[in-house]
Amino acid sequence: MDKLFGTDGIRGVANKPPMTIDLAMKVGSSAAHVFKSRHRKPKIIIGKDTRLSGYMLEYAITAGICSMGVDALLVGPLPTPGIAFTTYSMRADAGIVISASHNPHEYNGIKIFGSDGFKLPDETETFLEQLILTGEIDRIPLPSASEIGRARRIDDAQGRYVVYLKNTFPRNLTLEGMKLVIDCAHGAGYKVAPTVFEELGAEVIITGDRPSGKNINQDSGALHPGRMAALVREHGADAGFALDGDADRVIFADEKGEVLDGDQLMAICATHLMKCNCLRDKTLVATIMSNLGLEVALRRQGGTLLRTPVGDRYVVERMRQGNYNVGGEQSGHLVFLDCSTTGDGILSALQVLAVMLQEKRPLSELKKVMECFPQILLNVPIVNRRLMEEIPELVNLKKHMEQRLGNEGRLVIRPSGTEPVIRVMVEGADQKLIEETAQEMAACIKKYMS
Repeated sequence: MDKLFGTDGIRGVANKPPMTIDLAMKVGSSAAHVFKSRHRKPKIIIGKDTRLSGYMLEYAITAGICSMGVDALLVGPLPTPGIAFTTYSMRADAGIVISASHNPHEYNGIKIFGSDGFKLPDETETFLEQLILTGEIDRIPLPSASEIGRARRIDDAQGRYVVYLKNTFPRNLTLEGMKLVIDCAHGAGYKVAPTVFEELGAEVIITGDRPSGKNINQDSGALHPGRMAALVREHGADAGFALDGDADRVIFADEKGEVLDGDQLMAICATHLMKCNCLRDKTLVATIMSNLGLEVALRRQGGTLLRTPVGDRYVVERMRQGNYNVGGEQSGHLVFLDCSTTGDGILSALQVLAVMLQEKRPLSELKKVMECFPQILLNVPIVNRRLMEEIPELVNLKKHMEQRLGNEGRLVIRPSGTEPVIRVMVEGADQKLIEETAQEMAACIKKYMS
């Protein structure tokens, strides 16, 4: 194994390499060694989602941290952005999240935030990786028995996060009189999300709020918004939204029960902010996977779309480099840097609802700002992971397909950073052409990588 970190931390099936207690302990000890303060008693926040394997990994990471003379502060189940917030607000040296986000319950993962609440840059992850994979962390002298760190629970972390979220909602607005459906995906947001929206005055219909440890993301949440959308229609709600397992992404449904993805939500928020002169440099940051329609919608309003590689941390890095304040992904990771350091599904939902109230228009009207180009995304399972550049047949086919699509389409092929699949995305004005292109590319990938 020569690499641990993917596009969003370390991820795998729990209790199988790499997601073992041995690795978790080494991640804890490595993070403690790298990030611990030399000027005060160091501390690292640990939080998780609702997976059964979270307990096992939490204890292993805690042991690794304490073995290096650092205190471990455990917040229990809390959304990933809540752990980023807690890390920064409590002035901890780092924050560690135990979650596999949108993946099924048998998966788990580990991602790390720095003391500033931002995800780690590639070079820091590479340094941690080398400490672990070379065995160097095992050779670092350990503190004496009297200098071992302590582990303790932080009981008010959830309350702190709820207050923070409510303060990101404009104080001159209220959700009173609004009916909302919220799907918590049986995940980390199952307590926080209903509390926030109820305390802001909304009538809330909740689903996906009965975590068993084994049902996270199961037929629910951002990857399966159908139930949420059906409940919107059934209850005559003003809107509905679905979180994923760690609540860092959100997918909406309008009052008619029609689903809106991250691109549409970004179009709504960005164009509204441009009207208010609040979208910095009239620029939105998104990834190569965002729909061409988003680019067109911004251009019509005098705005610009900047694209990054896939992964919300790459979006955030570009935003920080250019001092931009809004960005995100089609998958529902939306980032509002004026009030958060990372994608936050609950905070993003609040921002979308604020636009609805300020514009005095329902989502079904607001979404007309963007016309989605036909787009197909195929996930091609692979066994033999190879660089596409090493396969001439794939390179030549891709060039040929790009020529066929011309200026009215796009073809993006990339390996997933979290699953053993190659993602093929094709978009353009001609539905038949993009379907043919996607199928031909998928068949070629299967031939050489399966």
